[in-house]
Amino acid sequence: MPPVSKPSADRYDYVIIGGGSGASGTARRAASYGKKVAVVEATGVLGGCCVKVGCIPKKIMWYAADMADKLRNASGYNYSPIEPKFDWETFKPRRDQYVKNLTEAYARNFGKDGVEYHAGWGRFKDEHTVEVTRPDGSTYDLNAEYICIATGSRPAVPSEDSIPGAKLGITSDGFFELEKQPKKVVIVGAGYIALELAGVLNALGTETHMAIRGETVLRTFDPMIQTVITDWTEHTGVKIHKKTKVTKVEGTKIGEPVTVHLDSQEAPIQADYVLWAVGREPVTEDCGLDKVGVKVDPKGNVIVDEWQATNVPNIFSIGDCQGKALLTPVAIAAGRRISNRLFGPAKFKEDKLSYDNIPTVVFSHPPIGTVGLTEPQAREQFGDAKVKTYNAKFKSMFFDFVDDEHKEPTVYKLVVVGEEEKVVGLHMVGAGSDEGIQGFSVAVKMGALKKHFDDTVAIHPTSTEEIVTMR
Repeated sequence: MPPVSKPSADRYDYVIIGGGSGASGTARRAASYGKKVAVVEATGVLGGCCVKVGCIPKKIMWYAADMADKLRNASGYNYSPIEPKFDWETFKPRRDQYVKNLTEAYARNFGKDGVEYHAGWGRFKDEHTVEVTRPDGSTYDLNAEYICIATGSRPAVPSEDSIPGAKLGITSDGFFELEKQPKKVVIVGAGYIALELAGVLNALGTETHMAIRGETVLRTFDPMIQTVITDWTEHTGVKIHKKTKVTKVEGTKIGEPVTVHLDSQEAPIQADYVLWAVGREPVTEDCGLDKVGVKVDPKGNVIVDEWQATNVPNIFSIGDCQGKALLTPVAIAAGRRISNRLFGPAKFKEDKLSYDNIPTVVFSHPPIGTVGLTEPQAREQFGDAKVKTYNAKFKSMFFDFVDDEHKEPTVYKLVVVGEEEKVVGLHMVGAGSDEGIQGFSVAVKMGALKKHFDDTVAIHPTSTEEIVTMR
């Protein structure tokens, strides 16, 4: 469905500013209840970060990198030795077309469900009115009973004052614009985006450096995960510069070689690109939030309560722009629950998203799956005496026929609390962890005890059988 060029109603039930996954989730759910719904998207392409420059293209690149790893291990299974050569220049258009197909599917689904798609910048005029500024500069108003802010976030880039030459770097957005595979890259950051992109580039043959401020990557994850994945990432060839900050970047323009200066005693690094993966910032400026009195925190995140409600009674917010749990499925789930509560049957009048025990995956090499509290969080919350962990460390059966240097680790940790040993956290590193965590997260969400895990018959031979046989 192409975007409409003017309002089709004097008043809408629901208008969403932003056209990403969360916006789609809440809009289509509201429309399913027969409501008049409009979505305003500024970029001219629906789907948001996840579809266009996030989860989807990232996972495709992870598959490509994982394939390279498997091809290198094929000789262990008596295939002729293979040294894979990846053709970035021909793969990128195929990946981009796949993404384009998905964004077009968003528009088709809007059409099927009766959601109006308005192309333009959405800005509050008052608490019930959104002004749409179209690409040609013309404007019109959408009047609505309820409005949801779902404008997302963008990758953060250091200021020129803090790091001279920072503007010469690219971000994860720029990574997906690369037409040719770089030969050498410096990635700045220790979070999951930095780790995932480093793993992809390294597996595909790019000399990859990471500059991190601490000793490990993924510093908000369980210490076991931090240690295991940092050590293995270094083992695979990624050069991690620890306790290091970038002080200056020299070069002429993006796409030309850069020199990255560090605050350590190491020599500056010459590279094709420097990639900033130092966090994300909400896209909430110039949205008229101040005009209607919607409160934001010092970083610009929209402040919401447990119902995703702002301080203005009819205005809500979901997704990255509200600063909590920046994950696509979270935005979708929160958005659907708003629509259930506002427009659905009575059984949904108390519907809201719980932010406890949200599972997440890092598509590193090997992948990571986690849900619930880390061990330090559990000890802080419940006290050392009440917390116990169960651990398993081994090599997946697949690697029994692979050279020792390529034998990826698999490590699992259960965090339990109290005499009944309630499972409050599960942390997994190793092949299959990205798929396995989903089912186990249901058990954790339901309040499963260690005994429930023990009472579950193992599936053999699998890696995850270790989770139900830990002692």
